[in-house]
Amino acid sequence: MTEKLLHFIWQFQYFNKTNLITQEGEELVVLNQGTLNTNQGPDFLLASVKMNNITFVGNIELHINASDWYKHKHSKDENYNNIVLHVVWNYDKPLVVKNKIIPTLELKTLVAKVLLQRYQSLMEFTTKIPCQTFLPALTTIGWMSWKERLAAERLENKSKEILQLFQESKQHWEETFWWLLAANFGIKINQQVFKEIAQSIPVQVLAKHKNQMQQLEALLFGQANFLNEKPTDEYTTLLQKEFQFLQHKYKLKKVNAKVLFLRMRPASFPTIRLAQLAMLIHNSSHLFSKIKELKTVEEVKLLFNITANDYWHYHYKLGEKTDYAPKHLGSQMVDNILINTIVPVLFAYGWYNKEESYKIKAIQWLQQISAEKNTIIKYWQTAEIVIQSAFDSQALLHLDKNYCKQLKCLECAVGNKILKTV
Repeated sequence: MTEKLLHFIWQFQYFNKTNLITQEGEELVVLNQGTLNTNQGPDFLLASVKMNNITFVGNIELHINASDWYKHKHSKDENYNNIVLHVVWNYDKPLVVKNKIIPTLELKTLVAKVLLQRYQSLMEFTTKIPCQTFLPALTTIGWMSWKERLAAERLENKSKEILQLFQESKQHWEETFWWLLAANFGIKINQQVFKEIAQSIPVQVLAKHKNQMQQLEALLFGQANFLNEKPTDEYTTLLQKEFQFLQHKYKLKKVNAKVLFLRMRPASFPTIRLAQLAMLIHNSSHLFSKIKELKTVEEVKLLFNITANDYWHYHYKLGEKTDYAPKHLGSQMVDNILINTIVPVLFAYGWYNKEESYKIKAIQWLQQISAEKNTIIKYWQTAEIVIQSAFDSQALLHLDKNYCKQLKCLECAVGNKILKTV
């Protein structure tokens, strides 16, 4: 038995409530189990119980062992003065407070063994998903409702992180968006260094040079430390000269982190991503302002219909010529940017400005994007959970990270259902 499970059992009253008798021999009827207290003090507040036909209103404290009350020194805490009932799993000692016996209810013999066995199986799971053998568990409507909550939680969590960056950018939405967009272009392996590169080049500087592709690439490749070596072709020589001038002009802060090429397909090389990012800047103006006023996902996708400049048709790295292959930003990458940058920033913007229309639009766009494909999503698909869009896959990724991996089955709608149906 754990305290969390004991709280869960009491909160949802998952025990036999027929003919309850306290350890002191009083007939007990639970009228209201109280409200779970997440702050300091008794576990459940404003409860009401009837003992020997007399109604008592107050707080309820739960312990695994009755003697834990004394171990936790609650008698010295005034917050525990208004206890009307002590609920325990194991009764090993009477509770006396100020020479008054507090009624105690022992639950050990009142809880179904099946519930305990199911909870133990969830905690000691051997499958990829703790509750995999019980799935789908929820109805279609139940899953829809739970995924809505999970997706909202995920967007709210991301919004908190975005708003921290928003404060760092001195409350500049275009700057914040630029940092996050660049980080997204770096994918996982170069996410942090791409973000540092973006933070080292203010959007105002990019705006001044947006019409000069070579200058944009010089800024990005220079700050990524790709222009430190002796050039091996004319284009790299041009970029190096441009960067030396721009670096001095804007006193750009050096980025020390190293860009990596590990285990990447050439089309995803950081050099290609930087070139595509430069083209996006070249084609755009006040990008986030434009995006947040668009109505459909398809309109947003058109903004990202970009191909790196002609030099990159024959290169994957600076100075290393290859066969002809235009470096177009693929649909999968565009979806990735929509899911991980555009939708979260749009939601955060609506959350910060208290404009529900942007939050609603963000969720609607998520529902119009194809579901992600990865190992975690495959597990849920194997369990016959419906995954039709990025809205579903994002919800399940959040479920896996914040509930399943942390074994928060008692806080999960699926876990609740599994334990409730015993």
